[in-house]
Amino acid sequence: MARNIQSVERAAAMLRLLAGGERRLGLSDIASSLGLAKGTAHGILRTLQQEGFVEQDEPSGRYQLGAELLRLGTTYLDVHELRARALVWTDDLARSSGESVHLGVLHQQGVLIVHHVFRPDDSRQVLEIGAMQPLHSTALGKVLSAYDPVAHSEVVEADRKAFTDRTVCDMDDFEQLLDLTRARGYAADVEETWEGVASIAAPIHDRRRMPVGAVGVTGAVERLARDGELRPELIAAVRDCARAVSRDLGAGRF
Repeated sequence: MARNIQSVERAAAMLRLLAGGERRLGLSDIASSLGLAKGTAHGILRTLQQEGFVEQDEPSGRYQLGAELLRLGTTYLDVHELRARALVWTDDLARSSGESVHLGVLHQQGVLIVHHVFRPDDSRQVLEIGAMQPLHSTALGKVLSAYDPVAHSEVVEADRKAFTDRTVCDMDDFEQLLDLTRARGYAADVEETWEGVASIAAPIHDRRRMPVGAVGVTGAVERLARDGELRPELIAAVRDCARAVSRDLGAGRF
């Protein structure tokens, strides 16, 4: 049986202690509450402080939870609320479109798939929740890059790899695609990431009208496109789904 790492256990106990009771605690209070030597407690606190999980009030020298821990907690809540609000609408989109549906959020210079509805047929499919997609070539990634300033900064700094001969890697050309995405309210990927595969995605906004994710359909090019153009009814369905989820998140009408 694997042994627990003692320093991590102590750090977790320290965070729990700071999360309850008084707002701020001194080094002696923390050490005595956890049964630690002051030097040990101070070393853990210093490390947590460097990572932003703990902050020290300079006048009193007391410690409290840091902003980074709050940011991580908020991200967790936001993603889970987004997925919960999107469940019904993404199921409806999969049924109406006949294609698989993905819900994605920005994560580590890419798109993290947080929800995946299978294409409603008997074909063999692989669940892609937890998979990462590139920002610059996928429809989900383009939507996030167009509407989220953080995603835009990350795609500028990223290595924009060519996956097919259709992938747009030049930044000037990519910026034009983002302008087009914002103008029409959706993004497309027609064999830019995978040969024979196309996707359409639209942005999801929260109650602050901030972009929090993107939803899209993915399938074979011959099903999503007709006469070389993406099917307008699929574009409308994706945009309607994104607006519905946004409304459920409190964004109002877009």
